[in-house]
Amino acid sequence: MHASIADVIADTAQNSIEAGAGHVSVTLTERLGRISIEICDNGKGMDEQTAAKAFDPFYTEPGKHDKRKVGLGLPILRQICEATGGSVELESKKGVGTTLKYDFDASHIDLPPMGDITVMVTALLNYPGDFELVFTHAKGDNRYSIAKSELIDAVGPLDGIEALSLARDFISSQESELSAS
Repeated sequence: MHASIADVIADTAQNSIEAGAGHVSVTLTERLGRISIEICDNGKGMDEQTAAKAFDPFYTEPGKHDKRKVGLGLPILRQICEATGGSVELESKKGVGTTLKYDFDASHIDLPPMGDITVMVTALLNYPGDFELVFTHAKGDNRYSIAKSELIDAVGPLDGIEALSLARDFISSQESELSAS
């Protein structure tokens, strides 16, 4: 089970990266008593039949996991969303990409804690693969957005501890500013 919303975001965004997406957009919005997440990618997408099975806990994409035959990520996501007054929506087109939208009632007693957004974004930026990640966090009327390519231009390749540490510090400063406003 996911311990935080940040864990849920990381899990669902990793699906996009693993689907071969060259561009992944993750938007976290906290507004009007809702926490909403939208993840869009230009990965391989799914046909209608596969998309219909995506929330079945006894289904996983063939070849995705060598040693297991179940895929619990999206079924658990749906359970968390529905248990906290939220919803989940999946749109996908084979060869085009996928959009996953989910949300929660921010005041629901069973809502998991937000978790560490800075750690989650830093981990996604360092996930193996050649992809652009754009992360946006909006809270009320304030927001920030960061692209992996912009960070690489500013601090260098994110495969070294120094560059990754600088990227983490920058994301942390953006999160702090967002929380202070």
